[in-house]
Amino acid sequence: MTTNDQELRLLRRAIPGFACEPGCHDCCGPVTASSEEMARLPVKSAAEHAAALAEWCCPHLGEQGCQVYAERPLICRLFGTTPRLVCPRGKRPEIMIEARAERRVWQYLAETRQVLV
Repeated sequence: MTTNDQELRLLRRAIPGFACEPGCHDCCGPVTASSEEMARLPVKSAAEHAAALAEWCCPHLGEQGCQVYAERPLICRLFGTTPRLVCPRGKRPEIMIEARAERRVWQYLAETRQVLV
């Protein structure tokens, strides 16, 4: 296990969860992820990536919503948990992410190579 894998696991636990509005995918646009996060996601073809990008969405977005919800990247998990990335429908956890944890997430994103999901 790499240092990034360990940090990723800690950061995922630090981001509070909350229930999204059923059927909503307002925050499911094109996003980036680290190679450690990408390794957890199913491989999509170039055509699937191109089709998703043409519709300005994520290639893992299906008719029932996120197909990789349990393994979604940090940026997806962060939506709605911080005033910087407000849920467009007003959903949020009871307690927002702690400032220190949020800084660590942004630092991880800045210090790791990010690729388009």
